[in-house]
Amino acid sequence: MDHSGKCMCGAVSFQVKDLNLEFGTCHCKMCQRWAGSALLGLTIPDESITFQGLDNVKTFQSSDWAERAWCDKCGSGLWYRAKSESIYHMPIGLLDDTSGLKMTREIFVDKMAQVVDFSGTRQTMTGAEVFALYAPSEE
Repeated sequence: MDHSGKCMCGAVSFQVKDLNLEFGTCHCKMCQRWAGSALLGLTIPDESITFQGLDNVKTFQSSDWAERAWCDKCGSGLWYRAKSESIYHMPIGLLDDTSGLKMTREIFVDKMAQVVDFSGTRQTMTGAEVFALYAPSEE
């Protein structure tokens, strides 16, 4: 099933084919500052998404290995993207229809704001575990 979404003002929109309805939550300090809280994010492969309005997108290299993007008209956060991956991590709130979504994993749980308390069971990883798994090695 195809899904659509857009930024707050609609200057940037997208369509996703075969969206994986499982999403993750990142509690790292950067995501907290970018999203205003934990980032509830979809994982969307490049080949599954088509954008309109990319001329309205600005990007910022937020670390040595990743960038974040936003709409330069309304400021909506659009994606986090690691340079080594062909994947977009996008806020679930951009979708026009969020029915059926299920949170299945949380990362940087050791950095979680104390006011956040999600119910249910899912995979969890500390910041150290995430870096050990995904960060580029310094060889």
